[in-house]
Amino acid sequence: MNSDSDLQIAGDIFEVSHLLQPAREHPATVAEFAGLARSIAADRAQWAHLVEYDATTRWYHRLRTGPGYEVWLLSWLPGQGSGRHDHGPSSGVLTVLDGELTEHSASGSRGLTPGAQRVFAPGYVHEVTNDTLTPAVSLHVYFPGLTDMPMLPQSQLRSTGGTPTSQCSPAQHKAASS
Repeated sequence: MNSDSDLQIAGDIFEVSHLLQPAREHPATVAEFAGLARSIAADRAQWAHLVEYDATTRWYHRLRTGPGYEVWLLSWLPGQGSGRHDHGPSSGVLTVLDGELTEHSASGSRGLTPGAQRVFAPGYVHEVTNDTLTPAVSLHVYFPGLTDMPMLPQSQLRSTGGTPTSQCSPAQHKAASS
């Protein structure tokens, strides 16, 4: 697991089920949203058959909604990226399901492999890319549900704030780029 903190989990977290609380039907805390993402990631039958790949843009599928949150499934072909953005008023959990993604932020770049999770607060600026030669799949949980995704100039280096150049939700972004 990639992390900026001193806390590291050795081995497969799913093998220590007695340490994990079952995900509630409707999460309310950051830990519960991360747990929801982990439980969906562990159940490949729930999402693997839905994955599609689009050579012209990243592919999106809203997998689930709940009170105040959304769960999105995304696919990334080699070379595809999100562009530098934040998530407006939404917090989120990004979980890599397959392949490898790279997250670029003000604190640097980090490779994210299957099982890696990134939790972020509103206003967190980053760019996610598939810099490998193989496809990748990721799961994104947003609370509240994603209403806008301000795109920022590539020169934007601050980790919060900034003047958006455009705003769109994943569904709006997909429609605009189709």
